[in-house]
Amino acid sequence: MGSLISFGNKRTYDDFKKQIPSSTLPLFDSVRTYCLSLGDNVVEDVRMHRIVFGKSMTFRWFADIEPEREGVIIKIQKNHMHPPEIVQIKNNQQILEISDIIKNAFEEIH
Repeated sequence: MGSLISFGNKRTYDDFKKQIPSSTLPLFDSVRTYCLSLGDNVVEDVRMHRIVFGKSMTFRWFADIEPEREGVIIKIQKNHMHPPEIVQIKNNQQILEISDIIKNAFEEIH
């Protein structure tokens, strides 16, 4: 699975998930697990209010996930030349609805 990396703040996912509303945690965990499962070169950067997933140490990010009270906001970056696509998933939705978009972004980002 992917590498866990931090660029300066040294926060862990265990620290971060304490701030996620309990109703959102299962969805957030499933999005995180899916992003990490995309390849051995996935890196995770735990930031103050969100987690960013990149590809290898060059860290071209493909997914930026942020918890909300009623779901998760995901910014998906396929190409650094274009603005990211922003998708909101509600707590009652499944990640399957956007998994292909995240996977395509992972495969296309350079």
